[in-house]
Amino acid sequence: MRLVLGKNENSGANATAATAVGMMAIVLWSLMMGLVRLVSESFGATLGPALIYTCGAALLLVFRRPKPLSQAPRRYLLIGGALFVFYETSIALSIGLAASAAQSVEISLVNYLWPTLMVLLAAAVSHRRHAVPYAIPGAIVATAGVIVSVGGNSGLDWQVAAHNVSTNPLPYLLSFAGAFAWAVYAVATPSMAKGYDGTSVFFPLVTCTLWIIHFITEAVGGSQDGSGRSWISGLEAAFGNLGGQLGTQPVTAWLSVLFAAMAIAGGYACWGYGILHGSMEKMAVASYATPLLSVAASAVLLHVSLSVPFWVGALLVVAGSIVNWLLQKR
Repeated sequence: MRLVLGKNENSGANATAATAVGMMAIVLWSLMMGLVRLVSESFGATLGPALIYTCGAALLLVFRRPKPLSQAPRRYLLIGGALFVFYETSIALSIGLAASAAQSVEISLVNYLWPTLMVLLAAAVSHRRHAVPYAIPGAIVATAGVIVSVGGNSGLDWQVAAHNVSTNPLPYLLSFAGAFAWAVYAVATPSMAKGYDGTSVFFPLVTCTLWIIHFITEAVGGSQDGSGRSWISGLEAAFGNLGGQLGTQPVTAWLSVLFAAMAIAGGYACWGYGILHGSMEKMAVASYATPLLSVAASAVLLHVSLSVPFWVGALLVVAGSIVNWLLQKR
């Protein structure tokens, strides 16, 4: 979810309609976390995301074909592409690796620290007077929101939150690392891109990365199951088992793959259209509601009952982003 502020020359009904299309991205992205979890529960933590992004890459190539690569700055393709691939890969895997549906919602909220991290990074490199001090209050509020959410009924308790994370640290680490990578992407790539949008180019790279991770994971797991097989034999077995894994899934599982791909790819397509033709400032303000909408959508899709402290934490994450935005406008 790339946050870009600025002005365009569109006005009137066309700009209003384009802004509405752009805001549809917020709704679609809010569905992403819950849908990815549903797919991962059916296909597995590595195969599920690989299938989603394969479908998503195909949709983007059909409905949002990229400009010729010759028009893309090489620096943007290398640095921006690496950050984009890392973000999408880490977020998709973190949701699948969660120990439970409830924990996947917690992990998704950690991901939504990226607006706060983005403001902190932008302030650090802007050289504007008081930029960093203005960014700190919102960062504290948003971080407190994550601690409250992860801490459960214990509220703002660092020790309880740390204990909950320590039981399954990898998905939390992946989610936070992804949030940081996306903050860097949002701050660093606009000047590199020079108007080129590489989303449709980067998506196939995410797909390839996820497939590689899946087969390596399967191969390593197969070589360590006590059968004495080498990892090469494990890799061959992973390829051989793929057809069986895919063929045994019900239609509902495949529909989840399609809907997840549509949510992710459609979100990028709608956001890109809104940026080009609508009000980017209105879209940016609306995007701060994404954490709350995502939590609500995930709770419904995954049939998870969330505690009052969790909802308070989600509201604090949103509030932290809004505080940052208001102080940066001063």
